[in-house]
Amino acid sequence: MSTRERRVRLFRNGRNQALRIPREFEFEGEEALIHKEGDRLIVEPIRKGRLLALLASLPPLTEPFPDIDDDLPPVDDALL
Repeated sequence: MSTRERRVRLFRNGRNQALRIPREFEFEGEEALIHKEGDRLIVEPIRKGRLLALLASLPPLTEPFPDIDDDLPPVDDALL
């Protein structure tokens, strides 16, 4: 086994099978996604708020947005 893997014990928690995640493999937060690929069980953290943090770190836009209404027909014509 490499330093990135560790043997863990499976146990029952009510009707669910469970395992204890060793400290060095803990995720932040309180939720994760889980799915199977063949015999492998894949557990991935759910990272909330990362997109907002990324957007806040970007510099503000300096170019004006184009007026997209210029080429549209009037609203009354579009409804007919």
